Order: sequence, then structure tokens, then C-alpha cells
Amino acid sequence: MGIFAKPVNFIKEVKAELGKVAWSTREELLASTLVVIVVTVALGVFIGVLDVFLSKLLSLLFK
Repeated sequence: MGIFAKPVNFIKEVKAELGKVAWSTREELLASTLVVIVVTVALGVFIGVLDVFLSKLLSLLFK
């Protein structure tokens, strides 16, 4: 194999494998993105509320 044969063969194999991938539709991608954003915001709000609650509780205990 020449110096360029291995990289060219690799690129051909990558292209063949990418052809086998089941790509998401635009609608599936947007729905998944929305779920990730909503869950991230909900978790952030939950952690923020929990942090404020625990901070107030600890400040009352250690006054």
C-alpha cells in the first residue's frame, strides 16, 4: 500500500459507514432539542430553589 492508500481507504470506509446511519428527521431533532432545553431549565430552577432553601435553613441554624 502506498502512502496515500491507507488514508483514502479510511475515507471510503467512513463514507460507507455514514451511509448506514439512521439520521433523525428535522421534526425529531427539534422535539429532542426542546425536551433537553425544558429539562435543563426545570432542573436549573429546582436546584436554584433548593439552594436558596438550604441557604436560608443554614443561616437560621448557625445564627
